[in-house]
Amino acid sequence: MSGNSFGKLFRITTFGESHGKAIGGVIDGCPANMAVDYGLIQQQLQLRQNDPLHINKRKEPDNVEFISGLFEGKTTGTPIAFFIQNKNAKSEDYLQEMNVLKPSHGGFSYWKKYGVYDYRGGGRASARETACRVVCGCFAMMYLKMYNIHIEAFTTQIGTTKLEKHFCEYNLEEAKQNSLHCPDNNLAEKMLSILKGTAVLSDTIGCAIGCVVKGVPVGLGEPVFEKLSANLAKAMLSINAAKGFEYGSGFDSASKKGSEINDLYVDKFRTQTNFSGGIQAGISNGNPIYFSVPFKPIPSIMQDQQSIDKNGTLCVLKPSGRHDICATPRVLPIIEAMTAITIADHLLYHNAYKMNNL
Repeated sequence: MSGNSFGKLFRITTFGESHGKAIGGVIDGCPANMAVDYGLIQQQLQLRQNDPLHINKRKEPDNVEFISGLFEGKTTGTPIAFFIQNKNAKSEDYLQEMNVLKPSHGGFSYWKKYGVYDYRGGGRASARETACRVVCGCFAMMYLKMYNIHIEAFTTQIGTTKLEKHFCEYNLEEAKQNSLHCPDNNLAEKMLSILKGTAVLSDTIGCAIGCVVKGVPVGLGEPVFEKLSANLAKAMLSINAAKGFEYGSGFDSASKKGSEINDLYVDKFRTQTNFSGGIQAGISNGNPIYFSVPFKPIPSIMQDQQSIDKNGTLCVLKPSGRHDICATPRVLPIIEAMTAITIADHLLYHNAYKMNNL
């Protein structure tokens, strides 16, 4: 199986399965002599475990063990390798469904492609793998912090309840005041009620996440096939359950005229609006980058479902395992991590150009 690496200059590779002994990763291209913020790593890993309803009973300590690339609290510029032991896997929960193809899961496509599928919690297709991305993303964030680049992801929608105003009209600091990281505390309460109601029905529900990146310099992006927007889309769509990507005016652009959404210049190369979402022709233009990612309802629901086994016989899938009600808020640090990795990768390219132009 290939496809376990992401990025060019700042490159990550992850390994491991949901119920294996450990998961882990390798970060290649991380600049040397950076102070390692271990507190940030644990903070982001804890955010990935944020379960406001305490529904998911799998509780992993997620203690990261580094085995290379660090010395005396700093990066050395060599590959950073790490692993996280799986301490709370309960593989026996999945024995009854080892031959059943679960609706809307990766089992069928994995099995048909590779001839084998790890049914224990989804194996490599499990969201457990994303803990590795969070660790890698923290090193990207440490690098971006040197350039005052800041990334903030927040919940914009759960079910049909969503933010009605543009993100710039909200105080994103308010998002830190509630467990769903929604910049409208009143709306967050409504969203939490929706999650509780969904849990009572033994069901799951979809959501959407917004993300804004501030402080990005002009010039990040490598047209034509390595555009910043294209790589951000790839990064987001690599996350489990992601179903789309839009930046700037996004899909709403289809209903607009050019006179309505052209970003007109005012002075000192500033623009009056930011419908472009901080990216033009695949290159950052200095304005804040903002985008949105919708996530489907998690397909593991605690209800009986009609399914089929590997012999092609219809059967009933009985609920088992430990699962979330919604992708948010646990997906927020994953989005921030993949965003940071993408921006860091392009920033390294950008700095190489600057050095060549001295």
